[in-house]
Amino acid sequence: MCGIAGYYSKQGKFNKEHLVKMTDSLKHRGPDAQGFFSDNICGLGHRRLSVIDLSERANQPITSSNDRYVIVYNGEVYNYKEIAARLKSHQTNKDDFQFKTSSDTEVVLEAFATYGTDFVQQLNGMFAIAIYDKKTEELYLFRDRIGIKPLYYYWDGNMLLFGSELKAIKSVPELELKIRKESIKEFLYLGYIPAPNSIYENIHKLDSGSYLKVSKDGIEKFSYWSLKNKITSNVLKNREQALVKLSDLIISSVQYQLESDVPFGVFLSGGIDSSLITAQAVGLSSVKVKTFSIGLEENSHNESEYAKTVANYLGTEHHEFIVSYKDAINLIEPALDIFDEPFADSSAIPTLLVSKLAKQYVTVTLSGEGGDELFFGYGSYKWAKRLNNPLIQMSRHLIAGVFNQMPSRYQRIGKMLSYSNNDDKKSHIFSQEQYFFTSSELSNLLIEDQPFKLELLSWINEPNILAKTASFMDENSLSVKERKLNAMEQQAIFDLQYYLQDDLLTKVDRSSMQYSLETRVPYLDHRLIEQALNLSPHLKYQNNTSKFILKEILYQYIPKHIFQRPKQGFAIPLNIWLRNELKYLIDDNLSEEIVNRYDVVKYSEVKKIITQFMEGVDYLYNRIWVLIVLHNWLRKNA
Repeated sequence: MCGIAGYYSKQGKFNKEHLVKMTDSLKHRGPDAQGFFSDNICGLGHRRLSVIDLSERANQPITSSNDRYVIVYNGEVYNYKEIAARLKSHQTNKDDFQFKTSSDTEVVLEAFATYGTDFVQQLNGMFAIAIYDKKTEELYLFRDRIGIKPLYYYWDGNMLLFGSELKAIKSVPELELKIRKESIKEFLYLGYIPAPNSIYENIHKLDSGSYLKVSKDGIEKFSYWSLKNKITSNVLKNREQALVKLSDLIISSVQYQLESDVPFGVFLSGGIDSSLITAQAVGLSSVKVKTFSIGLEENSHNESEYAKTVANYLGTEHHEFIVSYKDAINLIEPALDIFDEPFADSSAIPTLLVSKLAKQYVTVTLSGEGGDELFFGYGSYKWAKRLNNPLIQMSRHLIAGVFNQMPSRYQRIGKMLSYSNNDDKKSHIFSQEQYFFTSSELSNLLIEDQPFKLELLSWINEPNILAKTASFMDENSLSVKERKLNAMEQQAIFDLQYYLQDDLLTKVDRSSMQYSLETRVPYLDHRLIEQALNLSPHLKYQNNTSKFILKEILYQYIPKHIFQRPKQGFAIPLNIWLRNELKYLIDDNLSEEIVNRYDVVKYSEVKKIITQFMEGVDYLYNRIWVLIVLHNWLRKNA
């Protein structure tokens, strides 16, 4: 796990001095070593967090055995030993290369040298990879299938800069960066900026499951994996078969991800996802598993006690951190700067806290991200099902009008029913589940007159997904069949593509890497994702029970009665703090002078929202928070 940065310039505008600055900005991601490569075209920089093969010979950049290719890479490829074995089988004589390290980095590079860009199909892991071909003077950038590891790039038509975080690119003083106005709108609507966009016009997030080829002729982008292309007409409906297949895949994924030359642990919230991962880790590990949970002294609505119960049952070495509200509050302002662009997920605070404390004991942790999206764990999926009901669709405006006249706690239902059209329903459901602005509210809030519209995955709105499925009789024959995705499946795909990647995984990556802690996510093994995409929705949501099949697997390891309780999780009481301890953030960032200075939103609307919130309209707290985060960022960066 590391930080990478680099440049490609046809005009030779950059040098090692630039590279050092870019790489130094990522020191927190890799405190153990640094390294550089540069010629008159390309520069590659690396900060290392040593996890596999701790020796100096595994430091990056690494050059291929034929001296043609150079690599820097951030992440882990879990099946590297299998790939290494295949590479050795390709050797035809004794003069072929011998691995100089036991690192996955060298294996990844030699796989590229052997198979070309198709090598990426063999990788099971999380990664952002940069490989430079010294002979052809071409640079390749790869990102993992689901976007676990970040990769930003700047391109102006002549030169390219890239880095694990925005700060690496921003450290180059010669750049003139312009704020992308549409990104501000997206942020106010979603609480994050969806890929491939960033807050700046010329800086992009490399799409998950894709790679860039950079040459003197320009850049080309290619897709090697996508959610859409992995949806098939072959849906697994049999409960017993599903239990076996999913169990085997989860075990395989956890086993892969336990590979480490440094101490590891598991983030254990006490919920379904983390408890199953912990149970598998305990069964597979040769050492006692360390688990970590966190709770807030003043907040009874967290799962720390449940985590302790699970840990005691499984016999882990459990570390429970109960923090005071002062500890959490003190992290809020520093957290705003960690993400480089506006980011409004306040659960980053507990993620930062548990990462900081876990780092005292381990260098690698496993986490449960992805379980909710793959197995229908959120309330938004129930809303998607409700809003797809023809009767509700026909009368939703009337129903919304009634609820909007009721007390504030009912008004959220009215907001949920008030989507403008079916095309924006999925993003609207997400936005309202997170208490952000609706598209109509944005049209009133923003100074620009034009209506706000979010352009995202149009194919999710198609009633039928055309899926190519291979015939068992003839592997070369392809038949095209229609598969209709229900409303819950469509909402889950939206979350997988956007919320998971651009919010949850961003939060986990930045929060853990801030303390040089590597976090792995077993549910996001691409084999498991592909199986879950083609699992019958009835096995995910059954008898009003979410994550049905995942719970069935879990109960094979831990008694059911331990989980007979509502889903809670750790949440900071932001609604309370904004009226009390954090009210100064409203005063500092949403004053008339500040709001008018940046000329993005109307102060009259902001004032109205603040007044209503202070008078008791509680659901507005996240709308205020997203405005605070935006203006705090503008004050420091605009």
